[in-house]
Amino acid sequence: MSEKNQYKILAVDDEKSSLHAIYRTLRKDFDIIQSMDAHSALEVLKKEKVAVILADQRMPEMTGVELFKKALEIQPDAVRILITGYTDIEATIRSINEGQVFYYINKPWEPEDLRLIVRQAVEQYRLREENKRLLEELRQVNERLKEENLILHQEAEWKYDFQNIIGQSKAMQEVFRLMRKIIPTDTTILLLGETGTGKELIARAIHYNGPRKDKLFVAQNCAALPDTLLESELFGHVKGAFTGAITEKKGLFEIADGGTIFLDEIGDTSPALQQRLLRVLQEGEIRRLGDDRVIKVDVRIISATNKDLQEKMREGSFREDLYYRLNVFPIRVPPLRERREDIPLLANHFLKKYCKKLGKNIPGFDKEALNLLMAAPFPGNVRELENEIQRAVALVDEGQPITADILSENIRGGQSSVVSILKKSGSLRELTESIEKYMIVEALKKNNGNITHTAQSLGLSRVGLQKKIHRYGLAIPKTD
Repeated sequence: MSEKNQYKILAVDDEKSSLHAIYRTLRKDFDIIQSMDAHSALEVLKKEKVAVILADQRMPEMTGVELFKKALEIQPDAVRILITGYTDIEATIRSINEGQVFYYINKPWEPEDLRLIVRQAVEQYRLREENKRLLEELRQVNERLKEENLILHQEAEWKYDFQNIIGQSKAMQEVFRLMRKIIPTDTTILLLGETGTGKELIARAIHYNGPRKDKLFVAQNCAALPDTLLESELFGHVKGAFTGAITEKKGLFEIADGGTIFLDEIGDTSPALQQRLLRVLQEGEIRRLGDDRVIKVDVRIISATNKDLQEKMREGSFREDLYYRLNVFPIRVPPLRERREDIPLLANHFLKKYCKKLGKNIPGFDKEALNLLMAAPFPGNVRELENEIQRAVALVDEGQPITADILSENIRGGQSSVVSILKKSGSLRELTESIEKYMIVEALKKNNGNITHTAQSLGLSRVGLQKKIHRYGLAIPKTD
């Protein structure tokens, strides 16, 4: 005996012998519900979920097709099979159309034929149910994605609100002032600053607080890919444009249409790519690799660099016309050494962030640890500070403050002179100037008095360094 199918069959016939014949034929495979008239069958449909309705056409008071019409209102997905003794083909076809009948069986029927037809009908019902389930799951997923996208968008707006960019220093207040001026516009922006100063964070804040915030923000590090791949990433390609281009692909400029594209490390682009970027800025149009079709795009461009683009122009490695197109509104993002008074704020921000992430309760920093952080050179800027705090939170014991010995050798090594400066009394400005003076003197010694090399090591321009040397009345060591 075969295992019964989970689906129910409703058999309707006013002749008891016919009804029993159906029951005997199908009982091994299915649960059979029997009704001897259409009215009782309709009552069954109101209470029981059935997969197949198997009904005789010729019944008193209500025919099989009339039953099917009413059944459509109660259980529209139930598959309908008509048993008919009619010899009039046209009448049978008309009945089938009116009742939306899946199949009809002529009397007398063969048991094996009936079993086969009912199995096919059940399979169709199963597929309908599966499709409905999948469509409902898809609908729920789409609804969830819409909700998640809305939440993510709201979180992004909050996260990148420039009020949440940490900095009370004069240098950062100037950055905020410029951001407030430029956010409501579509002006092209060039962010200038060393690696790790937070240029992308500022670019995102400008986008999510500006008129394009409801559109996409996409970012690309121009130094991360070789030239051909970078062109494909930015402008897209058609199938067959190059080896490996097996499908058509949209570029980031198309994807960001209506929104903002952030081009980091723009100073590392090749002359060929610079030409294509210039076309976007001038004409607002792109061409995919391998395509003759011009595509119009409306994208706000924010670029960033840690290079001296004017020096690269003099060298001939950066186009002058592109530079002036990008440098419409420059914002210089200061290195951490120029905003040391922000280090305690940043350190505590990162402490809270990684305590939450790692599930720890750390009360803060002791005085010596904070002094070391204040004195450290941080060539990697805010990013290096964040990594340092993340490491410290991972190492420190639960409930204990971060002490000097927890900090890395990069922070602890060679800081005794700076720490001694911090232990002196005086205003924050006086202490900051003392540290700056100390660092310039040390850098001059290290570079044998070479102004150009010293300026580069400190992240200053040559003129800027000379002004500070004059201001502090420092002596330049003589070279051998």
